[in-house]
Amino acid sequence: SFILVVAARFCPDYVELLAKEKQTRAFIIISAGFGEETEAGAKLEQRILDLCQQYGASLIGPNCIGLLNRFHHSVFTQPIPKLSASGVDFISSSGATAVFILESAVIKGLQFNSVWSVGNGKQIGIETVLEYMDEHFDAAHDSRVKLLYIENIADPDKLLYDATSLIRKGCRIAAIKAGSSESGSRAASSHTGAIASSDAAVEALFRKAGIVRCFGREELTTVGCIFTLPRFTGKNFAIITHAGGPGVMLTDALSKGGMQVPPLTKAVADELKAKLLPGSSVANPIDILATGTAEHLGIAIDYCEQMDDIDAIMVIFGTPGLVQIFEVYDVLHEKIQQCKKPIFPILPSIGTAGPEVQGFLKRGHVNFCDEVTLATALTPIMKTPEPARFEVELYGTDIPRLHKIISSIKESGYVSPDLVREILSCAGIPMVPELVSTSKDELSAFAEKVGYPVVAKVVGPVHKSDVGGVALNIRSKEVLAAEFDRMMQIPGATAVMGQRMIKGTELFIGAKYEERFGHVVLGGLGGIFVEVLKDVSSGLAPLSYAE
Repeated sequence: SFILVVAARFCPDYVELLAKEKQTRAFIIISAGFGEETEAGAKLEQRILDLCQQYGASLIGPNCIGLLNRFHHSVFTQPIPKLSASGVDFISSSGATAVFILESAVIKGLQFNSVWSVGNGKQIGIETVLEYMDEHFDAAHDSRVKLLYIENIADPDKLLYDATSLIRKGCRIAAIKAGSSESGSRAASSHTGAIASSDAAVEALFRKAGIVRCFGREELTTVGCIFTLPRFTGKNFAIITHAGGPGVMLTDALSKGGMQVPPLTKAVADELKAKLLPGSSVANPIDILATGTAEHLGIAIDYCEQMDDIDAIMVIFGTPGLVQIFEVYDVLHEKIQQCKKPIFPILPSIGTAGPEVQGFLKRGHVNFCDEVTLATALTPIMKTPEPARFEVELYGTDIPRLHKIISSIKESGYVSPDLVREILSCAGIPMVPELVSTSKDELSAFAEKVGYPVVAKVVGPVHKSDVGGVALNIRSKEVLAAEFDRMMQIPGATAVMGQRMIKGTELFIGAKYEERFGHVVLGGLGGIFVEVLKDVSSGLAPLSYAE
């Protein structure tokens, strides 16, 4: 392989020379100044890609910081993380962002198996790297944690397929998708030449794949640290602390995220209290006091390990700066190795107890120095579902009839109510009795048949309620006639729809085609408040029944 760090204008000629004369078949181009900056740069980039394809060569970059794993180092920037087969795989669109994410990770003790900076990803993008990891996955030796920083999802289908496949093989994936806002999209585009995707589509894709979505460096690296701990199910946490305040803040943050900090049973609490210093609290959080020793910490952890209604243990232990606490972290190290339940070390004194914390990290542990950041990162992990099934579930939908109806629609725009009913009936969706008519007498006969109360809606204007085109709870022929006359005077009205009045929670469902992603299905609270409350959830078609 060959690494190029020269001005962009020289890169295509070097690639041609090396591929042709030296039979070089792998290039890592760190140089910038290509498609992310100018049209002329994009042409240079395209020529490099054409040459790589002509000679059968692989290309990482341009505009990246290189590749780093346990066998190859082409990253020349600091920090160089500790490399380990049990570390995480990290793939980033942006080189500079990769450096900042590494900085955030190294402080926490997070180790790496590989770092891929793909830059503009002209040939090898994030999806390609994931595909490689999926197709060559070795459960005995490969990392089970993948962290992604994405600026453009060029191939959503590939990302969905390989991420889902890796997660089903036992991996865990967390990702930042930058450019979710309109302004952020412009920034992402200016950085990598990326075309930012609709945020609803990204949200739907990640949830369908089982990817934990993050929104910043600290959250991503904290989620990565959580992924290195033993897996657990359940939402009940024990908190052991020697400082009351952090324990309270952690309890609040966990509760806000839908997790619990249950009290200890009286018998267990009384037994534990007798073994701690006078004045200790055993309510959960368990406060062993600032004068609590390494022995007291070990006792508290042992009790929590034996409790059936505790799923994981969080230990907050720093120093007031008066004593060294090597012995405390020795006990914590031993308990992490012995206990079956995951133990989250929250060691806040990274300055005052710097040598102790560094000694703890060198033993292969991670540190969550801020308890609220930890709880905030745990929340999306708990709320991310398992990957959805790939099989299309029809549940009796009449596909041939549906295609026939849709292909018969000649004009674009809003289809008539009777066609909407036909489409919904193909999927067996129950519908309220209704009639569209320009005849007052027909609507009166309909109301008599289905029974009052009924609803009248204007046909023609799209936003009916905005123009006074909806009347509810009509209980007589006279009121129906009056509403019919009024609605037919509304500009754009072509008819009036009568429906039987029903009650319930009003929901809406719709779909939006998103380039490259396909259809995003949207559902949420219906009626006039949908745009006010933003109570909307998105899914990527086709949806499974569980979705």
